[in-house]
Amino acid sequence: MAGELRVEVAYALPERCWRVAVVLPAGARVADAVAAADLPGKVPGLVVEPDMLAIFGRTATPDSALHDGDRVEVLRPLRADPKQARRERAKTGGKN
Repeated sequence: MAGELRVEVAYALPERCWRVAVVLPAGARVADAVAAADLPGKVPGLVVEPDMLAIFGRTATPDSALHDGDRVEVLRPLRADPKQARRERAKTGGKN
């Protein structure tokens, strides 16, 4: 239908993934999709941080515009700094 956006909101853990399809009015923003998906109501303990959002893997803000077919991703914090982990692997010759 004209004037509507079909968007998917996703959150993934190593053992499980939640994906919620939402239909929003044209002009909707990332924050609208996150609110409509209500992931905190579905994922125990989830707190959506405004600086941990992406659209198809590219950093997004709550005010980022959406397009029909977008996938909004709620990101998790990194468990380790990738650069530091690389340094540690280099010290041990790649062995953990």
